[in-house]
Amino acid sequence: MKIGIDLGGTKTEAILIDQEGKELKRKRIKTEKNYKGTINGIVSIVKNFESEFGNCSSVGIGMPGAVSLDSALVKNANSIWLNGRPLKKDLELKLNRSINLENDANCFALSEAVDGAGKDEKVVFGVIIGTGVGGGVVVNKNVLQGKNNICGEWGHITLPNKTDDEKKYVNKCYCGKNGCIETYLSGPGFSSSFNLRYSEDYDTHEIIKGCEENDKNCREAINRYIDHLARGLSIVCNILDPDIIVLGGGMSNIDFIYEQIDDAIKKYIFSDFFHTKIVENMHGDSGGVRGAAWLS
Repeated sequence: MKIGIDLGGTKTEAILIDQEGKELKRKRIKTEKNYKGTINGIVSIVKNFESEFGNCSSVGIGMPGAVSLDSALVKNANSIWLNGRPLKKDLELKLNRSINLENDANCFALSEAVDGAGKDEKVVFGVIIGTGVGGGVVVNKNVLQGKNNICGEWGHITLPNKTDDEKKYVNKCYCGKNGCIETYLSGPGFSSSFNLRYSEDYDTHEIIKGCEENDKNCREAINRYIDHLARGLSIVCNILDPDIIVLGGGMSNIDFIYEQIDDAIKKYIFSDFFHTKIVENMHGDSGGVRGAAWLS
């Protein structure tokens, strides 16, 4: 049996699966927004599962950010109380076992590559467009981490070919840089840009609903979003040329994306043809937690 844990900024979700991937138990708790509370929450989940089912063969954890290969400390996490902390070491001490700790987008990509939308493909790029923007690369069912453990972090590439108009209606990224793809394609970034442009106070659901009802501003915003997504993904495709791109996160539920993205991205691809499939995920919100379980 394997335990997978998806450590999010607001909730921590865990799953117990057998060797065939069958779900045996699931549990969700609130994430305490402090380091000690986060660790205690994870430990309580593992003990809860093992008290009922016995010792498990592995524990995998998907988390925001990554572990620095130089310092072994957490870096790049938007759950900022984790940054600069020896999370892996502290959890292993508390649980008295080795654990697998991986970026949450990598876990999502692995889940979809093992038994999801990309299970029949060799090179899978898994995309998170939700509260933040991240990505993971899986080759032959193995996560590609990279020399600096930042492989797939396309959310902090600058959106290419920005116009003066596009520069005007966007906030600075939490990472401290201007123009990151995350500030255009994340849910908060999308709604913020809309509200700055049109002097409204809409959330993403209201914008999508407005688009469905043919509101001019909302329709323009969705079309602009799809173009931004195409431009961002074109960078990945021109470098990695994956077999499939699987979209996850709350923004991936926008149906308009799948109606238009194939035509939108072709304008930016350095090729006379484009066969890469861009699809919605198969496992939904369970992708990250399932991928964490498959880490070992």
